[in-house]
Amino acid sequence: MQTNKKILVTGGAGFIGSAMIRKIIQSSDHTVCNIDKLTYSGNLSSLTSVINSSKYTFEKVDIVDRKEIKRIFQKFRPEIVIHLAAESHVDRSIDGPSEFIKTNIVGTFNLLEEAKSYWISLDDSKKSSFRFLHVSTDEVFGDLKNKFGFFSEDSSYNPSSPYSASKASSDHLVRAWNRTFGLPILITNCSNNYGPYQFPEKLIPHMITNALQGKSLPIYGNGKQIRDWLYVDDHVNALLKVSLEGKIGETYNIGGDNEIENIEVVRMLCKILDDLIPIKKKSLNSYTDLISFVKDRPGHDQRYAIDCSKIKTKLGWKQLENFETGLRKTVNWYLNNTKWYEQIQDGSYRLERLGIYSQ
Repeated sequence: MQTNKKILVTGGAGFIGSAMIRKIIQSSDHTVCNIDKLTYSGNLSSLTSVINSSKYTFEKVDIVDRKEIKRIFQKFRPEIVIHLAAESHVDRSIDGPSEFIKTNIVGTFNLLEEAKSYWISLDDSKKSSFRFLHVSTDEVFGDLKNKFGFFSEDSSYNPSSPYSASKASSDHLVRAWNRTFGLPILITNCSNNYGPYQFPEKLIPHMITNALQGKSLPIYGNGKQIRDWLYVDDHVNALLKVSLEGKIGETYNIGGDNEIENIEVVRMLCKILDDLIPIKKKSLNSYTDLISFVKDRPGHDQRYAIDCSKIKTKLGWKQLENFETGLRKTVNWYLNNTKWYEQIQDGSYRLERLGIYSQ
């Protein structure tokens, strides 16, 4: 890894963003400025291991606030931008699309405009080394209708939800700022992430935390929806590879090579829990007895699958975790960090309330 880069991370208090920042601070000489609005899923306690590092600074800023974005560019003067800030929960986008439009589209537009203005102002050597990495999702491609095809970097966009439509829109903006203005951009589209510190509204942490509390494990529809699962640390390694070594203007798909039906994901984690901490309810033999099926969500895509051969052949990246090892690590982390998710569930996880950070 190259040394002494100044990296601006948006959404660094989120699940992937915090994993990114922990990796950068703990394993390199790069310095990081983390900007995050601290919405419901932003949690600075995910960064307690690096929060006092001299290589780390935090700014509580909404990317929709263009004046503040300009200030941060001028103050921090980044060499790399890794844009992770996004509203990302499909159900929430169905219930209230407006926040997704503001953050994912308007927020990305603001970042692009301020990045462009800042980049134009740089001298030639600094201008040539500047990078803007936009982190997106495989959901922009829509639904794979059969069991055999894969999303590639050339797949057509066909988003199904307000969330995926807003991310598709932001992807198009990023490409346009490269083609029209020459802004040196990179784009990644990743499959479903999982791992430690994930907000418990997502499938895997939601099932783990419900199971540990003896609650129902609700599965949409028949549970046969197929997703490709990517361990968050593998994703972070890929993002660093792309930001430092990727070819300007290119898109790189990042997947886990772990296609699994949702129902099988839940059964696997139930088996791990049965092995590690047998269920205590006398009326139940296994955590799988907590599984229930609920009405499917509107427009629910059946299958996502990523072809990530490009990033492997061009940049030499590969996954270090298979789904079984990654899932076991994830379950163990939640077992050993019950206070973390309990504070989320009772609302006390805000750093301002905990006194861990104040601005």
